[in-house]
Amino acid sequence: MRHKILATMLVALVSGPTLAQQAFTTEDLLKIEDLSDPVFAPDSETVVYVVTAPGEGDAKQSDLWQVNWKQGEAQPIQATLDRDESSPDFSKDGRILAFLRSGTDDNETAQLWVSENGATARRVSELPGGVDAFSLSPDGRSAVVASEVGENVGRTPEVPVPIVVDRIQVKQDGRDWLDDRRSQLFRIDLASGAATQITSGDFDNWMPSWSPDGQWIAFVSRRCERADMDPCSDVYIVPPTGGEPRRISLSNNADADPANEAGGPQWSPDSRSLVWVRAGEAAKIWYTPAQLVIADIASGINREVAWIDRWFYTPRWSVDGRSILALIEQDRDTWLARIDPAGDQITYLTGGKRFAYDYAEAPDGRIAVLDGDSNTPTQLRTLERKSRILSPQNSWVANRQLAQTQDVSFMVDGFEIHGQLLLPPDHRSGDRHSLVVRLHGGPVYQFSHEFMADWQVFAASGYAVLGINPRGSSGRGAAFAQAQMAQWGGPDVRDIMSGIDHVIGLGVADENAIGVGGWSYGGLLTNYMIASDPRIKAAVSGAGMANFFGGYGVDQYVSEYTLELGRPWENVDRWMRLSYPFFHADKIKAPTLFLCADADWNVPCTGSQQLYTAIHDLGVPTRLVIYPGENHGLTVPSYIRDRMDRSVAWYDYYLRGKGEPPLGK
Repeated sequence: MRHKILATMLVALVSGPTLAQQAFTTEDLLKIEDLSDPVFAPDSETVVYVVTAPGEGDAKQSDLWQVNWKQGEAQPIQATLDRDESSPDFSKDGRILAFLRSGTDDNETAQLWVSENGATARRVSELPGGVDAFSLSPDGRSAVVASEVGENVGRTPEVPVPIVVDRIQVKQDGRDWLDDRRSQLFRIDLASGAATQITSGDFDNWMPSWSPDGQWIAFVSRRCERADMDPCSDVYIVPPTGGEPRRISLSNNADADPANEAGGPQWSPDSRSLVWVRAGEAAKIWYTPAQLVIADIASGINREVAWIDRWFYTPRWSVDGRSILALIEQDRDTWLARIDPAGDQITYLTGGKRFAYDYAEAPDGRIAVLDGDSNTPTQLRTLERKSRILSPQNSWVANRQLAQTQDVSFMVDGFEIHGQLLLPPDHRSGDRHSLVVRLHGGPVYQFSHEFMADWQVFAASGYAVLGINPRGSSGRGAAFAQAQMAQWGGPDVRDIMSGIDHVIGLGVADENAIGVGGWSYGGLLTNYMIASDPRIKAAVSGAGMANFFGGYGVDQYVSEYTLELGRPWENVDRWMRLSYPFFHADKIKAPTLFLCADADWNVPCTGSQQLYTAIHDLGVPTRLVIYPGENHGLTVPSYIRDRMDRSVAWYDYYLRGKGEPPLGK
């Protein structure tokens, strides 16, 4: 094997942490404030963004903040203690600030609110299905919104009515049972709140965008015959008054697919063109990088722009219409770039070991970016020769003892595999630590140079933490991702096992105290690891699956399973091979903690229940923990705390013999 490591970081770790600093704890993890949705006011001097932070009681709270570009004096605006705000946007004249506001009560859906000239915000929409997304008209008098409609949408009868499903996909995380509900577009008059439905039909319509000239509304819809099975999302335009939509995208692949989280179609300033992200061929679903496409509205011509072997996200036209801004994922990093559509030239505006989440461009061309690195949670900062931090959130993290991140790489099967290693802040040369191997979701995702709060808690608890990006990960192009396609638990397991060998060889990990854990595909990979590597002495499997026969038709991936794996009754051998952990549960000896979310239809609790039952029956120490009412991503602070503390306690007992047996908790 060929080893690479940043020797300078190892030297830095020997000196230990600054005495005045405090250890990073679970309570610190809960204190992290998440920043999102930056937008400039038309004066180019004010940036509004969203801060999600611990709220009153056992809940998180999302509020709007504003900061002055020059003075940097950030403060909350329209703050509420019992409601969440998101998706801010300004009318072109700056008179109206529009945003979504929802109640902390799950029964109170998000609706469109507006604040005029800084006045107290008022609610505009009263749609039973709430508002998922919106776009303001150029004159600031109207908005187009996406809202669910259906016979049972907004109804709360004393005795729930039967749920009738006739779609092939029966559930979706966050939407629950897919009965007759559909997302439709409505035009809302901001003065009166009057709503006019402008789309209809037995299909969903998402991510509306009003053209700058006011003539069109662009949106995304799946309108093919088998929309639940074929990734056939397309870009359409329709007049604000409604009518028959016109299809703009011309590919058979998924265009601006909401499942890719890459953003909807975006108008050029002159309203002549749209830009969006197009997925690769359907048979390779998420294993092929999504690329930029421009469409000319008059001619209907679609043109591929600056296609490279990397994933693009959130493209938007520059304010002068001469270029496109977009986030481009690299190996362990994501950078903001400017793309020249005429010459297909890419110029990176950020770089280094950083992870960019979002950005905003002002009418005068100045840019603010949301990004961070391995030791800095996301910040809102200026893009100028000498960048300045605009957001005050999370500044306290600088006073914590943080484990430094080291890049590692090694060879497996002719592939160079990359990852990151954290050692406890008090590490000294010659120390060997119990090892916690973190496994990422996806599978087409990656661990980046971003602040990983849970890794810091593990490191502060005395563990070495290893995060590997095995074959199948994003950031390194199609061939690397596709090397693991339909081979779950194969190449990626070999890569993780080799990563463990690597850090043992570095002399920093105890070969007799190895734990693994992850969430979503990371939970699946945890199950593969405990069934494949007898060195694993403890595991935490979150939102995982082991018996894919039992997951078919239960989770939300019937389409993706069919595309990648084929139908189970037609490909029994492949489905058996991928269900290896369940059908070889007798090979599992590692005490395993299973975690799942009660209302998760991305990876339902069924997957955890089955393997938990199997190894429990075989006498392996195990426990199943269910978080009530939660979807795929946990949001309740006490549940997040429980997951973190319970995981540390599990590893402490089974890797280091510390504490009481965790089975009774």
